[in-house]
Amino acid sequence: MVVYDTYAWIEYFRGSRKGERVRALLRRGGFTPSIVLAEIARKYMREGYAVDEVRKRLLFIETRTRIVPIDTELSLRAAKTYLELYEYAKKNRLRTPSLADAVVYAAALTLGEELVTGDRLFKDLPNVIYIGD
Repeated sequence: MVVYDTYAWIEYFRGSRKGERVRALLRRGGFTPSIVLAEIARKYMREGYAVDEVRKRLLFIETRTRIVPIDTELSLRAAKTYLELYEYAKKNRLRTPSLADAVVYAAALTLGEELVTGDRLFKDLPNVIYIGD
């Protein structure tokens, strides 16, 4: 199985080529960190989507993947991961990571799964299936 980040789900809902890769991976099942649901809701609400449409997309994710809650252990792992991502990004002249980035990557590492993303921040990191570019 794999862990899907916000980028992966957005491409899936767009129906893009990258989204087709996500669709193929969904046959394997996987996980979605709960913070991804909040990021997706924010994006679509900001873009003016109706609440019912946003809810449908979130429920779709919940039916296709297991939702990973942010608990104590994931929070501690995410804090450590954030510091590591921050140093990595600084060294490689990448954008500053967000806490959500750290939570998502920490979830993948904790579960021992690969992260599906197109975010360049993760492109060359271990345990990443990069669908960008």
